[in-house]
Amino acid sequence: MNEIEESDEKFMREALKEALIALSRDEIPIGAVVVLDGRVVARAHNLTEALNDATAHAEMQALTAAANTIGGKYLDRCTLFVTVEPCPMCASASYWTHVGRIVYGAKDEKRGYQKFGDKLLHPRTVVKAGVLQDECAALMVNFFKNKRQKI
Repeated sequence: MNEIEESDEKFMREALKEALIALSRDEIPIGAVVVLDGRVVARAHNLTEALNDATAHAEMQALTAAANTIGGKYLDRCTLFVTVEPCPMCASASYWTHVGRIVYGAKDEKRGYQKFGDKLLHPRTVVKAGVLQDECAALMVNFFKNKRQKI
């Protein structure tokens, strides 16, 4: 494993920690961190239930926090790590913030941005998929399995 792969796994583990916080609060377990120059500048998890806001996705929260932390709306030098492939809304938000790189874990076949094409991302955004994919996917599968059993 090279240095970039090790770094990607390290920061995806930070995003997974956020996803576990969401899970503990009965939110869909998605976590995100934004990294600039090797340090986390923002971390977030889904807050859609807590805020009663369908747009309060982990990525949206993380992008806003990162912009506030660095003092600018463009995140072209940042990497967004997220446990699940961003939805079209979050991909579009990453477009407007010019996120330099997106690293995600599990693919989202139903609601992921790729279903609609990668034009939702900024043309300079580099994407890496599948980092800690099994761990990220297991959180989602188990969450929804438990939800269905409660019905």
